[in-house]
Amino acid sequence: MTRPLAVVDTSDPLACLAHLRDALSGDGPAVLFRGGGVNPVQTAPLEVEKRIALVVETSGSTGTPKRVALTADAVLASAAASNGALGEPGQWLLALPVHYIAGINVLARSLAASIPPVPVAPGRMDAATVLAAIARMTEKVRYTALVPAQLGRLLDEADANDELREAIAGFSRILVGGQSTPAALVDRARAHGWRVTRTYGSSETCGGVVYDGRPIGQSLVRIVDGRVELGGPTIAEYYLGDPERTESVFVEHDEHRWYRTDDAGELVDGVLRVTGRLDDVIVTGGLKVRLGDVERVVREQPGLSDAVVVAGHHPEWGEVPVVVTTARPDLATLRRSVGAVLPPEARPDRVMTVDALPTLPSGKPDRLAIAERARL
Repeated sequence: MTRPLAVVDTSDPLACLAHLRDALSGDGPAVLFRGGGVNPVQTAPLEVEKRIALVVETSGSTGTPKRVALTADAVLASAAASNGALGEPGQWLLALPVHYIAGINVLARSLAASIPPVPVAPGRMDAATVLAAIARMTEKVRYTALVPAQLGRLLDEADANDELREAIAGFSRILVGGQSTPAALVDRARAHGWRVTRTYGSSETCGGVVYDGRPIGQSLVRIVDGRVELGGPTIAEYYLGDPERTESVFVEHDEHRWYRTDDAGELVDGVLRVTGRLDDVIVTGGLKVRLGDVERVVREQPGLSDAVVVAGHHPEWGEVPVVVTTARPDLATLRRSVGAVLPPEARPDRVMTVDALPTLPSGKPDRLAIAERARL
């Protein structure tokens, strides 16, 4: 059996809330949320399987576009796990676009708590728009979800704005995910009294299922040959129209269904540590370097929380780490900082400063576009 699939414009987040409610309850069609502007995927199926309630279009950080199919049970399990981890229901400040799984989850958690979210005005998020949205919040228990770039921007403004700093300090929890969140950024936030939790997950897991390294709700984490795999009731059913990709990443084992991520990681005393992407290893002068390790150290340096490390060409060494950032760090200082933690071959060969880092619709860095720039 099938049901209609409605493509819903995200210009009105509260209208999206109603569409999601009807999709999850079965009173309306399944939904696929789309933002305005350029969209790499112009068409969508008219119908999906009856059990599918939500379709999320995503390109990931390095891959080709895909459509992730999620059931109502998976979306509701994600909301229940998050609300359980946070401890009590509250009102959400919606600061992320709702065609992005983290934004959709804010809607789902709001539905589960029966408390409508308060959207931040569209456009560049700054102190004025955030404070205006916070002023419309009616509940004492408050939450929000951000990507690292948003957290960094708010921290920069809060350094000179006491009202913003105190308003955000009043939130019970700030979830930060979407990409690796530098420890230095979290430390800055906590120094302001902001309660930050780093999350890990993807559209295939219906958003973040690991909070500060530990799985939430009934989510499961395991490491197989160095690869992070995630399981539990929030796992997607499949990719629409792509059985080959579905078979390659969704597997059955020990009576559980697992999503095979592209991330490398380790479990230490039950705490997950993501060490980088499995496809980010380069060979420089015959030695292997994991770009994720280099990026983690680079992002810990002052002013470099937005930095991305990609592979660049070198006539002698082959591939070398290249730092791409909007800042202008001193290369010698940066090489010393990386060399103090990692082997000499991991030191960046050069820094490329750009006006703005290319991003995907989700807000993540577009690593393919960034790598292409570094190769020019």
